[in-house]
Amino acid sequence: MKAPPWAAEEAARHIQDILAIAVEHSQPRKAVVVFDTGCELAVLLAGAYRHALPEAAFIDFDVIPPAAVLAAFEPLKPQDLVVLIQTTSFRLDAFRIRVELFQRGLKVIEHPHLLRMQGEQIGWYVDALAYDPGYYRRVGAALKEKIDGAKGGAIESDGESLIIASGFEPAKLNVGDYRAMKNVGGQFPIGEVFTEAKDLEAVNGRIAIFAFADADFSPNKPERPITLTVAKGRVTEVSDSTPAFDQVLAAIRADEGQVWVRELGFGLNRAFSPERMVNDIGTLERMLGMHLSLGAKHAVYSKPGFGRKHGKHHVDVFAAADKVVLEGEAVFWDGAWRA
Repeated sequence: MKAPPWAAEEAARHIQDILAIAVEHSQPRKAVVVFDTGCELAVLLAGAYRHALPEAAFIDFDVIPPAAVLAAFEPLKPQDLVVLIQTTSFRLDAFRIRVELFQRGLKVIEHPHLLRMQGEQIGWYVDALAYDPGYYRRVGAALKEKIDGAKGGAIESDGESLIIASGFEPAKLNVGDYRAMKNVGGQFPIGEVFTEAKDLEAVNGRIAIFAFADADFSPNKPERPITLTVAKGRVTEVSDSTPAFDQVLAAIRADEGQVWVRELGFGLNRAFSPERMVNDIGTLERMLGMHLSLGAKHAVYSKPGFGRKHGKHHVDVFAAADKVVLEGEAVFWDGAWRA
């Protein structure tokens, strides 16, 4: 199954909005687009950027030697733009592409792992690129304000409740608003606010999840939700599990001894849903609703005993959330954010 016939035109429109509104790129700023042609979605996105950036330098990663790719970045000045369109993920020896480019003050738009989206998922991915600043910036800012000010919260799912009886770490925004940020850009599509409990052991209760990241970073959606029992921030019991989920938990326990619940992710992207799931977890975690991470690894928030390099596992699981409550106020119900 190929991409829907409208996908190319829609992608071009969304890319123009991302460039103009989200990353605020315009001439005379230079742009370099590094792409490959290894899958249909990569070709489609490269075409969309050619339409939106006719003056940009376009570099085929599979044809141009790595040294020449690096050389193309050298003339760029702060606030210039680099776009990375990747069937899998570009490798340039020890050069950490996005990190190094950010350190040079460049704007970066990254589209990795595009091979994982095929057929109808290409259309869903394109839909997810739509940038509505009135929605993302308003809801994102409102959620951050409520999260940062809350002393606790709860996630209600399938008749169960997971209680967070502490405040939250300062929420981070991925809503395409970089005006107050050091770095401009990141991985697209966007649409997420995330945090975690200040006191990880203050997370208790039960939560139903309808999907989880499998061992190969693909979403696994079992026939019925899996229910996790959480005590003092750790998963202690699982109901209605599957062999694949048991394997995920076993891998975490083998390396870390226990299964911590860390990230609390508030997904905002309305193009993704339980019925419209793409095969890349890094993209899917923007899906409308709540996701959590299992495992001790979370590079953003450092806690005693949980340094930035602590832990090996960060496994996203997606809650069958009916309601999300912050400081006694419902901010999500009936499948929509009400912040």
